[in-house]
Amino acid sequence: MIRQFDVDGVPTLLAPAPGPVRAGLVFRVGVADETLARRGVTHLLEHLALAPLGPLDHDANGMTDALFTSFVIRGGPAEVTTFLATVCRHLHQPPPGALAIEREILRVEQRGRGHDELPLWRHGARDHGLVSYPEYGVPGLTEDDLREWAARWFTRQNAALFVTGDDLPAGLRLDLPDGARQPLPAPSSALPETPAYFAAGAGLVALDAVVRRRAAGAVYAGVLERELFRSLRQEDGLSYLVTAGYQPRYDGTATVRAMADALPDKQDAVLGGVIDVLATLRVGRITPADRDVVVTRHREALSAPHTDADRLPGCARDLLTGQPVRDLDEVRAELDAVTVDDLRDVAGEVAASALLIVPQGHTADWAGFSAAPTTSEEAVEGKAHQGTDGETELTIGADGITATYGEAVSTVRYAECAALLVWPDGARRLIGEDGIAVHVEPNLFVPTPDLAVADAALPPERHVLMPARRAEQIPPPPPVVGRLTRIRRSVREATNTAGAWLSATLLDPGR
Repeated sequence: MIRQFDVDGVPTLLAPAPGPVRAGLVFRVGVADETLARRGVTHLLEHLALAPLGPLDHDANGMTDALFTSFVIRGGPAEVTTFLATVCRHLHQPPPGALAIEREILRVEQRGRGHDELPLWRHGARDHGLVSYPEYGVPGLTEDDLREWAARWFTRQNAALFVTGDDLPAGLRLDLPDGARQPLPAPSSALPETPAYFAAGAGLVALDAVVRRRAAGAVYAGVLERELFRSLRQEDGLSYLVTAGYQPRYDGTATVRAMADALPDKQDAVLGGVIDVLATLRVGRITPADRDVVVTRHREALSAPHTDADRLPGCARDLLTGQPVRDLDEVRAELDAVTVDDLRDVAGEVAASALLIVPQGHTADWAGFSAAPTTSEEAVEGKAHQGTDGETELTIGADGITATYGEAVSTVRYAECAALLVWPDGARRLIGEDGIAVHVEPNLFVPTPDLAVADAALPPERHVLMPARRAEQIPPPPPVVGRLTRIRRSVREATNTAGAWLSATLLDPGR
């Protein structure tokens, strides 16, 4: 059974479990609460809070995701109290000299991190879409910036604690300032309509869908995985890795995700197979046997020893988002009540909200999916600049910048610009809230564009100062006469990008 307490104004959950104490201090703040230009501020604070601990004889760590930041430990009661006291103190008083070191550690960590494109395509360069972007804000964040962020988000009213054991550790204190419970950010959308798709070069097919948060959604994800595995691996031998999962967003919705890998010569078949499975479930061909297997697996997980202790992290998140902490009997009852008709209902929600990654060079419009937008519908009016390749035109207006390349049009208006990346050599990249970006290399346009209007139009908090580039990364100005096609190709090769510098950079996370 989960018991509820209050420790220094922080709601606290306790559940019995043998062995070392497991504890976690969870705050309702994550990447989705940041802006693109300040991306990484929460993660940096998480690192600074842990920096004074040094090497430990017990397990301890910190985690920042889209909506929550957690500090967790497994150790003895005295170790738990010391750890939590240290975290609370250093969130608001980072140790001197640690900022520069932790900045560098985050740079290394970012280099080894995988890249998830789905949030960017669904949400753009804001709220839930920010997890797709680099931590642009980290290099420029000051100690004052960090203090302001901590004062707003890392407070007793915006925290919850969970602890395993029969009693709370003696001497447990949470010295946090007063503040306010922070609401969840409303998810935005960069998709005019769904279901939608986009092409990527990873050689896989992946699904992202938004459904109501309920037990039927979790059971549906299990049924979907079974059907994909049966169809793509067991029957046709098309995929090796086939997965599906369900993740609450704590706002009354949840995401269902699925993925299947594919060899180059099997991509058509895998794409068709995934779409066929989704359609099969949507029209209701779900067997009671599949429902029973998945429900049984969930029930077995809920019947494991000390299940309540394992549920504590999720229950703490529920507390922080205004949800009740349910007992196991309620959870089991909802699970047992899931019917095949409920699963068909979830399949309809998945079909309506689906966003699909298809392999590069493929489409899904033949199956009723709309192509996610990669261009803008409108251009700004202003001064035109011709690209030296003879194909690109850049227009700088009073309210934004448009780049056209062939028939493709990319526009970022200043009022809807999430971040302006500024290089010392004069290059600029404007990233719109919808994820569409325009990159400008001034020395490849005639006349040379004056980007001061963009610099002035965007407030300083949206500027991101980028590190100086090596000489070979800066495209050279072309000669007055010459083979412009060759020049453009050499620029592309020198800068190691997938397209020419002069082309509009569409839905580019700025990597």
